[in-house]
Amino acid sequence: MIILQGNKIERSFSGDTLFDNINIQVDEKDRIALVGRNGAGKSTLLKILVGEEIPTSGQINTKRDLSLSYLSQDSRFESDDTVFDGMLRVFDDLRQQEKRLRDMEIQMGNLSGSELDKLMQDYDQLSEIFRAQGGFTYEANIKSILNGFKFDESMWQMPISDLSGGQNTRLALAKMLLEKPELLVLDEPTNHLDIDTIAWLENYLVNYSGALIIVSHDRYFLDKVATITYDLTPHSLDRYVGNYSGFMDAKAERLATEAKAYEKQAKKIAKLEDFVQRNIVRASTTKRAQARRKQLEKMERLDQPQTSSKSAHMTFQAGKPSGSVVLIVSDAAIGYDGQVLAEPINLDVKKFDAIAIVGPNGIGKSTLVKSIVGQIPFIKGQASYGANVEVGYYDQGQSHLTRTNTVLDELWNDFPTIPEVEIRNRLGAFLFSGDDVKKSVAMLSGGERARLLLAKLSMENDNFLILDEPTNHLDIDSKEVLENALIDFDGTLLFVSHDRYFINRVATKVLEISDQGSTLYLGDYDYYLEKKAEQEEFLELPKQEDKQDTAMSSSLDNVNDYQMQKANQKELRKLTRRIKQIEQELEDLEQQEAEISEEMLQTNDAIWLVELQSKLDSLTQEQDYLMTEWETLNNQVGL
Repeated sequence: MIILQGNKIERSFSGDTLFDNINIQVDEKDRIALVGRNGAGKSTLLKILVGEEIPTSGQINTKRDLSLSYLSQDSRFESDDTVFDGMLRVFDDLRQQEKRLRDMEIQMGNLSGSELDKLMQDYDQLSEIFRAQGGFTYEANIKSILNGFKFDESMWQMPISDLSGGQNTRLALAKMLLEKPELLVLDEPTNHLDIDTIAWLENYLVNYSGALIIVSHDRYFLDKVATITYDLTPHSLDRYVGNYSGFMDAKAERLATEAKAYEKQAKKIAKLEDFVQRNIVRASTTKRAQARRKQLEKMERLDQPQTSSKSAHMTFQAGKPSGSVVLIVSDAAIGYDGQVLAEPINLDVKKFDAIAIVGPNGIGKSTLVKSIVGQIPFIKGQASYGANVEVGYYDQGQSHLTRTNTVLDELWNDFPTIPEVEIRNRLGAFLFSGDDVKKSVAMLSGGERARLLLAKLSMENDNFLILDEPTNHLDIDSKEVLENALIDFDGTLLFVSHDRYFINRVATKVLEISDQGSTLYLGDYDYYLEKKAEQEEFLELPKQEDKQDTAMSSSLDNVNDYQMQKANQKELRKLTRRIKQIEQELEDLEQQEAEISEEMLQTNDAIWLVELQSKLDSLTQEQDYLMTEWETLNNQVGL
């Protein structure tokens, strides 16, 4: 069923058209991602759809009595309530029903006969309505959603007016989820959320009962939630079935098809026009030329496919190769002012590694990279670089830029021997052209400063890049260009990022930082999540069985020693099976090691030897992880 429809929508400002010819249809339970280049008008279109702005022309039609909630980028929750009371107001009608039920219960003690029968009948009807509307679960839902948005119980009595801007926006979104409208329209909902909260929101929205329209720069989030993608261009809103990644593939395929059709038609037109020009004045061929001219006049000419706006052409190259060992950090502690954030930190970076550092907010990810580059001392331990390692560092605080410099001087001052034309060409590759290079750094936006810092880093030709949140402030196009540049980089990468899509594309390993230290996972972000889930499930097994045993003990007074012994034997069998599985995996790894070692003896190709050594190092790390798990399990079973 259609719940919202827009037809021929146009929005102009002072005679300049932002977009026109926009058509959109929203059905029940649609999960729509609205994408488009920066400045295309995505937020403006959302405001038109929800009625906050009026289109220059066109119509918006909605289902009668459509319930709709809209989260803008600057949404504020204005209230004098506390956090919990503000959420309770969503359920004022239910709470009135609940009060009515309590009053009816009191009345039952004072009535008899037909009056009591009538009251009981009314009570049953109201109870069923109350239950169907979530009357018995609304407080549990409030607590669940508040906890999901990192409002723990200690914050529930805090006045909403005392919340920070980011906390206030999060609470506004929490309130909308509790309202459960038929259509939820969200403009950049992941702003102000950490990775854990975004993952929680993804899972919630996947199971949301209403329809969704979402604008977001978080491509991983869109991949998880969206099933339909609308691409906003100046003169159309193109619909694709699928999530963001599916849309990117389908759009590339469509553009390639349209380009071929355009080129084919252009050749045909050129051929017809050439025939007409050569034959229109010749008596013997005039009729044929006139026929070709009519054919040209009737032909519906295809528009040349428009690719996205100009993209950057970022490249990073290592000036010289490093040794096989790039960086070693052993049993280190990170923090500042004597306060330890995490320990022990262990990291062994090999040539060509691309390692992402992840972990909860405030655990010290940026502190770790600053300690590695020498800006903050380790509380314990140190970083040791390998042979011929040249480090390039991207600081998310952008402190390596001089605000009074022009864009051109920012690079030229650091590389004075390079001709101006080469500096300008490099800046042009990072989307600084013409008068842009005369702007002062202080006048640049966050995204422009990020591109300038990356341009500066690309000039250094370092073979080990350490990047702290390099995608902050970048639009989606620039993120994708940066990803491709780093994937093609012929050096080693270590980076901090909260952009999970970026991590998935670039990282070959993931280092998780926690207050217990560090753990290395030999894969991308999805692999990291998979392994984390497996570990948590394995660790939960004994707890779950303990709970089951406790429940059985409390409900069955006659549980005997024989039954308890059987439960213990079941757990023992599980642990034993896992031990045997690990032993088999270790044997497989040893076989792989032997094969790689044999191959290394038989080749003289230096590059291939480096790759084989890298594989061998990865196998060794995996063996260490399995051996640790094997020893833990053997201790549990008492072997």
